[in-house]
Amino acid sequence: MTALTHPPDSLVLLVLALAIEAALGYPDRLYRLAGHPVTWIGGLIAALDRGLNREGESPRRRRAAGVLALLLVLAATGLAALALSLACGALGGAGLVPCALLAASLPAQRSLHDHVARVAADLRRDGLAGGRRAVAMIVGRNPETLDEAALCRAAIESLSENFSDGIVAPAVWLGAGGLPGGALYKAINTADSMIGHRTPRHEAFGWAAARLDDLVNLPASRLTAGLIVAAAALTRGASARGALAAVRRDAGRHRSPNAGWPEAAMAGALGLRLAGPRVYGATRVEDAWMGSGRAEATADDIARALVLYRRACLLLWGLAAGLAGIAALI
Repeated sequence: MTALTHPPDSLVLLVLALAIEAALGYPDRLYRLAGHPVTWIGGLIAALDRGLNREGESPRRRRAAGVLALLLVLAATGLAALALSLACGALGGAGLVPCALLAASLPAQRSLHDHVARVAADLRRDGLAGGRRAVAMIVGRNPETLDEAALCRAAIESLSENFSDGIVAPAVWLGAGGLPGGALYKAINTADSMIGHRTPRHEAFGWAAARLDDLVNLPASRLTAGLIVAAAALTRGASARGALAAVRRDAGRHRSPNAGWPEAAMAGALGLRLAGPRVYGATRVEDAWMGSGRAEATADDIARALVLYRRACLLLWGLAAGLAGIAALI
């Protein structure tokens, strides 16, 4: 490529994006003014869902329509991200900063931390009712069915799973494919969250989105478990050995091919049991327990989980920086 079309180095971009997002998050004023890349992608997905997902069609046709919708979303997202990346590349070294600012919108380290911390804070301040209101912002299960222990487990499970698909996975694909790689991952993950459900409307139409999301999250879920194990080794009161044992024993028993890895690691590190049977809406989901510790989680356990999470985020940043340094030397 010529200097005019060479995009910023993906690993350097990743290091800067993680640092910017951890420091600044995604400003509320910017969100109110222009929205967020996820909301833009979500708007396109919703429009395609309305236009292509016709309830009178056969499941086969609806599945084909879902494949088409996903391809259109990926094409639009990938082309836009590639154009922005090349535009930044045209600025030379100065283009790294705006590209990093764009890339910083893809991981969500700060917002995830703040949402989970709010569950513990509201539970302590306002009791069970406050905790339920806060946890309803980050989990899909029916908060009215949650007692205090289940509520705290739900917050820790959300922290663990979203660390994987909301932070580590965007980082993996940013590092592998630059801004287009990270944006394409975010489009897949957003499509899965919107249409990848086993409901009458979306079981066929969202099939492609759900299967592709499972595939692209495979490397990140394993890396996330490793980061949590490593963070536990650096944290007093946490057990790296317990985390590793829980991953080996329980991760494959989760109904998700990916969520069990970070949830089992977090459960083992904290001496808890996570996942297990739970209720979404009015539907009870039977799932295996992750970890062999106590099920009676507390707000203090949420705080302990957040300590592990912060250290795992630092380890992710250090890993990215190390890889960027090695790539520069090579």
